[in-house]
Amino acid sequence: MAQYAVVDPASGEVLREYPTATDAQIEQALSAAAGAYRDWSKNSTLEDRVALIRKVAALHNERRDELAAIIVREMGKPLDQATGEVEFSAAIYEFYADNAAKFLADEPIELLDGEGSALIRRGPVGVLLGIMPWNYPYYQVARFAGPNLTLGNTIVLKHAPQCPESAAAIQQIFDDAGYPEGAYVNIYATNEQVATIIADPRVQGVSLTGSERAGAAVAEIAGRNLKKVVLELGGSDPFIVLSSDDMDATVEAAVAGRFENTGQACNAAKRFIVAEQVYDEFLDKFTAKVLEQRDGLAPLSSEAAAQRLAEQVDRAVAGGARLTTEGERKGAHFPPGVLTDVPTDFREELFGPVAIVYKAASEDEAVELANDTPFGLGSYVFTTDDEQAARVADKIDAGMVFVNVVGADGVELPFGGVKRSGFGRELGRYGIDEFVNKKLIRKG
Repeated sequence: MAQYAVVDPASGEVLREYPTATDAQIEQALSAAAGAYRDWSKNSTLEDRVALIRKVAALHNERRDELAAIIVREMGKPLDQATGEVEFSAAIYEFYADNAAKFLADEPIELLDGEGSALIRRGPVGVLLGIMPWNYPYYQVARFAGPNLTLGNTIVLKHAPQCPESAAAIQQIFDDAGYPEGAYVNIYATNEQVATIIADPRVQGVSLTGSERAGAAVAEIAGRNLKKVVLELGGSDPFIVLSSDDMDATVEAAVAGRFENTGQACNAAKRFIVAEQVYDEFLDKFTAKVLEQRDGLAPLSSEAAAQRLAEQVDRAVAGGARLTTEGERKGAHFPPGVLTDVPTDFREELFGPVAIVYKAASEDEAVELANDTPFGLGSYVFTTDDEQAARVADKIDAGMVFVNVVGADGVELPFGGVKRSGFGRELGRYGIDEFVNKKLIRKG
């Protein structure tokens, strides 16, 4: 089978294969992106670029159903969530169209000595490489391409090998929106070709969303070549329950936080840390709701992904954990489950419909458990005590904390983490400020 292929995870059927790029095609892509930066980027106005990115948003909405059907085929996303992803992606492009002028406005600097003036003027830096994952094929591209194309950078985009059809559909949207050749270029590249692209002097930065291993490999090459990187890597997000005046609602939020995209989200709730005074009630209700998810649960992205999750669960059980589940794995379909009594040294990220539940004897122990992970992407805190919520949010080592709410991501909210979850931010005003030349202009 070709490296780039659409494989229906529900059946395992290979629906279509795509040829990997030749070295000559990679060179053509880089040359086009560099040429577009030199010509289009330097000669277009912000108003021109805003009009183009607004057209990209409109085309996502116009082609919503077609785009959603593609990623259902590619990675098994439930249709309603696939549709929602397309709409959210359109909203990201629209957000940068609406706010670019404000975000990129000149920033005056008050001089401490001397006459004249000084300001910071934000501008593009050049060609950027984007390396995207399979779990959110449109959204991940939107939060990288939206701000950077509006700023005036040009993009070479390497999508996940199992998302070639959605990658082609995105390229078609940028073409149909009126972008010149080279402003956005999709490539079906190998890992070896990616390494060559990162080292190429025409490329000024790299943004990767993916695994720790991929992030470390990309950062190593980028570092050797003095290229900036933005990395959004794994997560093992804690969901802390300290108190509740409506346990049923808290459990519903917990289930929603775990099962978005069949549990295949880096910022999904994965470790549930529950105060001992409400632990039994939460665990009973949560386990019942988790087991209910087995009816109609979508497959994981591939049979290989289900196999990896099975091996992780087996390791946890071998270490002393107790698994509560019903049913058996069939191909890419994985039965939902709850792990308890998990050893504290089990720190793997479970990418699928399995939740880990811990009991905490105190607030301090809950925070300690939450921070006892190499990751630091997102986190959730549920409590009826506002002062406690603020206190715990301050103590959590993560890039994002959501208090008494799940599914509250927004186009205006910065997304990113700390520790081994990566560095840099996407979305919001911070998303347009990563790959930017903050040029000082001082006048006497």
